[in-house]
Amino acid sequence: MLQLNTFSISARCDRTGMVGIAVSTAVPAAGSVCAFVKNGVGAVATQSWVNPYLGIDGLRLLESGLSAQETLDKLIAEDPGREDRQLGIVDARGHAAAFTGGGCVPWAGHILGKGFSVQGNMLLNAATIEEMAEAAEIARDMPLPERLMRALEAGQAAGGDKRGKQSAALKVFHVEEFPYVDVRVDNHPDPVAKLRRTFEVVKKQFLPFVEGMPSRRNPLGNVPAAVIEMLGKSPAER
Repeated sequence: MLQLNTFSISARCDRTGMVGIAVSTAVPAAGSVCAFVKNGVGAVATQSWVNPYLGIDGLRLLESGLSAQETLDKLIAEDPGREDRQLGIVDARGHAAAFTGGGCVPWAGHILGKGFSVQGNMLLNAATIEEMAEAAEIARDMPLPERLMRALEAGQAAGGDKRGKQSAALKVFHVEEFPYVDVRVDNHPDPVAKLRRTFEVVKKQFLPFVEGMPSRRNPLGNVPAAVIEMLGKSPAER
């Protein structure tokens, strides 16, 4: 069982309905087992002695109509390892819930805000999630991917994982069943900074393509000619 002593944010944008998670830890590839998101359903961050099925089952419960708190209550009640778990959940209505088990490595805790939850364990101090929550509030009017990125940066600047740094991830869903943003840094000495640099490239070169990709309503898609022209160039020429 992998111990993801981690800091993360789960959030929903009340303007667009986007839902997503940003996460970082001193373990490789955290995004592969921590961040579970589904369009129109919600987001579940599962960490500490991580159980990915809490994310998988959490999305299923949210999709069945349970609220974030109801989903959390059911997941925790049925998990014999609950005291070693940490969860942050947001549902499609913007309700948030979180849990920090008594067995999580200190410092550990969570903060709930309007439409978001920030949580962390094995942190240098409480400032990590306090600064994340403040950044999430300040950036409330920004697009959700940018808001999540700023919260993650604030948490890292405040201390982050007391063991150091290794991986980070940003995952956001909008109206489609595929991700709007799904960027990961799986092994890097400064993963949050690397995630920011990668995200800036993705914003300029990939998101315009994603926005024109085939959808359920428009199976042909509608990628603008300027985007096609840009992507026809080498990365160095864009």
